[in-house]
Amino acid sequence: MNSNLYEDLKFKVFRSGNPVFFYIGINAIVFIVTALIGVGLYLSGNGAGGVSDLVREYLGFPASLAKLPYRFYTIITYQFLHDGFFHFFFNMIWLYWMGNIFNDFTKTRQFHFVYLGSGILGAVFFIAAYHTFPVFAPAIESANVIGSSAAVMGIVVATATLVPDFSIRMLFLGDVKLKYLAVAYILLSVIGIASTNAGGNIAHIGGALFGFLYIKTLKNGADWSDIFKKKTKLKVVKNETFKRPASKAPSIVNQQEIDAILDKISKSGYDKLSREEKETLFKASNH
Repeated sequence: MNSNLYEDLKFKVFRSGNPVFFYIGINAIVFIVTALIGVGLYLSGNGAGGVSDLVREYLGFPASLAKLPYRFYTIITYQFLHDGFFHFFFNMIWLYWMGNIFNDFTKTRQFHFVYLGSGILGAVFFIAAYHTFPVFAPAIESANVIGSSAAVMGIVVATATLVPDFSIRMLFLGDVKLKYLAVAYILLSVIGIASTNAGGNIAHIGGALFGFLYIKTLKNGADWSDIFKKKTKLKVVKNETFKRPASKAPSIVNQQEIDAILDKISKSGYDKLSREEKETLFKASNH
């Protein structure tokens, strides 16, 4: 049974092709490993448990520009570290809820692009704020940021921008539209700038901006994630008589049809789609 569970988890995280499971899995692995390192350091008298100062120093994203040349990799690694179980848990809950909705309407490469791009812009906002606002000046040399919150915030806002009237049911609140959830999340982050987690909340805003701009640009016909596309290699064939292939029905779904389906989702919700409309949307998302 344990072997089957391990194989099932490995398949979902690394082989299913679902980016939601991939990022939750990677975050979970890193959380467990860093937690065990923290326990070891605590027992040896060199740390207080959790994300140790050593791990945070070398894998968290620093506010100091002087550290960036030899800590450049932290713009990615910081996105997978968490300071405690609840920090990890709530980020993964948001990623699961919103990520699955976002994944229903986008391609896998688009999901990867928004997650990583939001985390990167969140780090840029963090370091820019620490070098812009005088209140942060005394902490520049020692401050750093960790957490997937900026990346998750990008997914949340991108989803709400793509299907703003899509509703999810929440405990005690009932059905809530995504656009209201996103606004509430952003407001909490803005208010949180005056808290002890100022840097993290600033990073949230950077992630939110990336998710918003990406979807707005995508709706205008430009897909930034095209940089992840593999270039097709052209093969030159000499002395061959060209034969036109038999005509086939176009496999690409008409954009007007997709727009109509998205409008229906905005007005009535995803559950109101017919089976044919869901299949059409699925085919378009995998094109």
